[in-house]
Amino acid sequence: MAYDPDPAHRTVRVERRGSGGRALMYLVLVALLLAALAWALGLFSVDTSGSLEAPRVELEGGEIPKVEVDTADVEVGTKKTTIEVPTIDIERPADNGDAKR
Repeated sequence: MAYDPDPAHRTVRVERRGSGGRALMYLVLVALLLAALAWALGLFSVDTSGSLEAPRVELEGGEIPKVEVDTADVEVGTKKTTIEVPTIDIERPADNGDAKR
């Protein structure tokens, strides 16, 4: 956006630039929504030729590698502990009515 005030300060002209990408995004989104709606309403159908099968994959040989992992020993448990919590004493000054509210 460009801000260009009138020298006499009577009017302000605001110019928007660079919104072409946003407009294209909205156009593509609307086109996709319309295509999905048309397909859902049966306005067109998609036919495939041939049979739909997953490809066949053959594997030979190889072996799974052996992996050894050393981990740390972790012990989980609970224990009773007493801790000191600090206390805070607050002394407020006397209100003589001079403070602004």
